[in-house]
Amino acid sequence: MEKRILKLVTASSGFVTVMACVCLYFFPGIKETFAAEPELNIMPEIKVEVQVQVQEEPPKDVVIEDVVVDNYMEKLNIQLPEGVHGGQVTISNNYLTQTVTVRFAKGVDNYSDDYQVFGSSDYISSLGYYRDGEAGVLEIQLSQVCELAYTYREDYLCVDFMDPHEIYDKVIVVDAGHGGRAPGAVKKGVSEKTLNLGVVSEIKKLFDEEDNIKVYYTRLTDVNPTLAQRVGLANKAKADLFISIHHNSSASGKFNEKNGTMVLYNQTDNSEYSSKRFAEMCIQNVMASTGSNRRGLAKGNYVHIVRNSQVPVALIEVGYMTNLKEFEKIQTQEYQKLVAKGVYNAVMQAFEEGY
Repeated sequence: MEKRILKLVTASSGFVTVMACVCLYFFPGIKETFAAEPELNIMPEIKVEVQVQVQEEPPKDVVIEDVVVDNYMEKLNIQLPEGVHGGQVTISNNYLTQTVTVRFAKGVDNYSDDYQVFGSSDYISSLGYYRDGEAGVLEIQLSQVCELAYTYREDYLCVDFMDPHEIYDKVIVVDAGHGGRAPGAVKKGVSEKTLNLGVVSEIKKLFDEEDNIKVYYTRLTDVNPTLAQRVGLANKAKADLFISIHHNSSASGKFNEKNGTMVLYNQTDNSEYSSKRFAEMCIQNVMASTGSNRRGLAKGNYVHIVRNSQVPVALIEVGYMTNLKEFEKIQTQEYQKLVAKGVYNAVMQAFEEGY
């Protein structure tokens, strides 16, 4: 879901801590995930180690414009290499790994010797610069999920890092279980990972119509983020809700009569707006939308993403792949749309009740 971020560029109340120094840190190539750029093919011999200094005051040769309206020092100001203009800069924001990449079409070997990075942000953990062939790459590791707003001033790229809650009323994370080389259950040539993604794709269509709700997805393609990345996205986005979509199977893997919807919750969450309370909303709404049977709620702390979630979480087992009748239904787009509608209704109910 793409949102209009620049409408709140002027919001700066969250950026009050001036960074004295951000030390160099080399990051490994970013694995293929949703919202990530393709993995860079970086040869070790062309990496150039530098130290990027974030200054407390802007350099004297920088012309500061509109300081009253747009606080220059509350942004990260990145000097562009000589000969590089805005059209030759690519900025990507990998929400899953909380990594922002600024790629210059023309790189330099000694960036920190000849160019400057200054400003402030509460959310930057470290920066690193390296060469990738003719290009230069400045990689910024964040401490949480952020949205970006940026402008160009003189020879500088000025980047604002914003907490999503400064922009959107609510934030949720939706996870399509499994993916890539982890297919989940497989029946009659159909993989659980495909069914999970089918439901999430329908969920996305519904939430794309909501301007004030930001949804982050752990995956929208056939990739397999780590469990730590999945739950980390929810925690580092400080999500209001975290939903993971799965499909069930009997313990033996054999077809039988077991059917219905089950929802796992975090049994250690005893807050007013708890995981269990949200899980109950999910099962009720999915059942109401699809007509499925109630398999029940289940304690889910044996599951990594449920146990480690710091936000209200519901892991929804939509139906049984080992029940022939239910297996036929869950493969259809029509049924996946009904599941998605149930999930959407559960989220809206949760927000109405104060989540």
